[in-house]
Amino acid sequence: MSVRIVIVDDHQIVRDGLRSVMEKEGDLHVVAEADNGRDGVRVCRELGPDVVIMDITMPDLNGIEAARKIGADCPDTRVIALSMHSDKRYVTRMLEAGAAGYLLKESAIDEVVRAVRAVAAGQSYLSPPVADIVIADFRVKPRRRGEAEGSVLTDREREVLQLLAEGRTSKEIAGALDVSPKTVEAHRRQIMDKLDIHSVAGLTKYAIRDGLTSVDD
Repeated sequence: MSVRIVIVDDHQIVRDGLRSVMEKEGDLHVVAEADNGRDGVRVCRELGPDVVIMDITMPDLNGIEAARKIGADCPDTRVIALSMHSDKRYVTRMLEAGAAGYLLKESAIDEVVRAVRAVAAGQSYLSPPVADIVIADFRVKPRRRGEAEGSVLTDREREVLQLLAEGRTSKEIAGALDVSPKTVEAHRRQIMDKLDIHSVAGLTKYAIRDGLTSVDD
């Protein structure tokens, strides 16, 4: 079975490395690349790949929100997170967004290939350290639906929050999301009211803590 793959990562060296690995496998074919989540979603809508290998902390649109959009728009496309982050908040949010796999960037080459084939076959795949995190999380009392961090914000509000945290102006955000600056300002006010945070610095700290963006990517 031939597996069509899209690689989404904001580091060229990572994309090149993954493409090189996949090209050595006769059944794995990289059909496109993207360097941010928004372009990754667009490419998936256009090509409908079998598997997306995607970083989490990326500019413009992070991998969590991108995975959610891909799951909604391309239900036959399976997402594998490939991240430097093993923190519970990233793992949990990515799996909640619909990812079928989660690998750490320190994973061996053969594990990446194994994960792609497993996910393409309809299975799930977690790196052993990530599996330990998931198992430990199930041992504590699960939160009621809707109580997960960040659930107070809508998908669009999370997009606006990430872009605000990245230092974008209202005009730049409006252009990226194809809305008016007034709409962006309305989202900003709504976000501040919902979170009871009334400064951009405070919103940035929240976005970093909630895994929407990162200062060390």
